[in-house]
Amino acid sequence: MDRRSTVLALLALGAAPFTAEAQQATKVARIGYLANNPATSPYLRETFLQGLRDLGYVEGRNLVIEYREAEGKADRLPALAAELVALKVDVILAAGSTLTARVAKEATTTIPIVFAAVGDPVGSGLVTSLARPGGNVTGLSSFGAELVGKRLELLKQAVPGVDRVAVLWFPGALGERTDKDMLREAEAAARALAVRLQVVEARGPADFDRAFSDMTRARAGVLTVLPANMFLREHKRLVDLAAKNRLPAVYTSREFVDAGGLMSYGANQPDLFRRAATYVDKILKGAKPGDLPVEQPTKFELVINLKTAKALGLTIPQSVLAHADEVIQ
Repeated sequence: MDRRSTVLALLALGAAPFTAEAQQATKVARIGYLANNPATSPYLRETFLQGLRDLGYVEGRNLVIEYREAEGKADRLPALAAELVALKVDVILAAGSTLTARVAKEATTTIPIVFAAVGDPVGSGLVTSLARPGGNVTGLSSFGAELVGKRLELLKQAVPGVDRVAVLWFPGALGERTDKDMLREAEAAARALAVRLQVVEARGPADFDRAFSDMTRARAGVLTVLPANMFLREHKRLVDLAAKNRLPAVYTSREFVDAGGLMSYGANQPDLFRRAATYVDKILKGAKPGDLPVEQPTKFELVINLKTAKALGLTIPQSVLAHADEVIQ
């Protein structure tokens, strides 16, 4: 080998590690994004993407996201989840509902799944425990039963003279155990606030008119809506019915207030989706989902619609407004 060939060979050997590093650095992550409810999709999806960008992932460079959204048609979810499994994505994000996470879990026992904003991950059977989820599923919970009592407390502060509260719920929406916990919290809060509860069931949109008729017939003064994906999907109609029946209401998330509802209090959903990006990153770097504890919400938001308050003839006390994270004028 002549001198020139020797130099070239040495240069090639020296470059090999850098070439390997470059290939490793540009490895493309493939994420499946599975969602059911279009009401929450756009801004939460963007929040998740921003969380990934903050961690160095950029679509078109080192990241591909396969979006599968059911547009509120839950019966489409199994087929959409199966598509993601067939594509052999590296991880699936189950966005925004227990049902979506459950369908993803039923579709695969090997691809890691991260859920964002699930109500009761243990009670719904998604994970074995919060501390050690086990299996291929982990993520972030959006709910604690104590939030039911907090919403009642805020509603009582906003409408001090009320003595009867209607509670709209969808039996089984979050699992039997969570249902019991929510109703227990509502009853405890009602006793502490010296108000009477009227629990009204609605298992689908066809029950809404009857449910509101029951509330007005029982002379309910205010309404609290318990968490359910179906209620979120139908949030505009629920808000319209509350306005029509002149019922001040507190809801679980800001989508209701943006649509004209009076107030909402719950976990900060964008924060959960940002944190979900961190879970995805850890899994892409080798962590096992079963070893990543499910995290509870750490940020909460109170949103109040003063335009709606005025339409209802209410003056929200300054003590309540002072705690609001956002006030819609």
